Amino acid sequence: MFKQIKRFIYTKILKRKYYRTGQCNGCGRCCKKIYVKNFKHVIADEKEFEKLQYMHRFYSYLRVIGKDETGLIFECTQLDPVTNKCKIHKTRPGICRRYPQEEMLSMGGELSQGCGYHLEPIIPFSEVFDKISKKSKK
Repeated sequence: MFKQIKRFIYTKILKRKYYRTGQCNGCGRCCKKIYVKNFKHVIADEKEFEKLQYMHRFYSYLRVIGKDETGLIFECTQLDPVTNKCKIHKTRPGICRRYPQEEMLSMGGELSQGCGYHLEPIIPFSEVFDKISKKSKK
């Protein structure tokens, strides 16, 4: 019963498709290659990024390290390069606390190899496939 209620809340109310499971193993890879999304697009312009830095403190922790066809690539300046630990872990921004978010998958991203987190489908593929198969037979 609890599982059904949880599933209903996640899929119908929160509009989620995945459960976040696992825990951080402290590898730091998620802090080294970051794309930042602003509204509906990934930031691709340094001037736009400069404006965002005034809006929220999180952006002031980021440094541009490159650019590709997706957009600007950032790394967090609060990651200790020796220990791979966050220097501000207790006061880290919400975006860091919510990592990983399922939106990352919809943008074509993936979790770093060896990441302790997993994104598990709330509704298994087999269930989705069965539902579609039944509709197509009607």
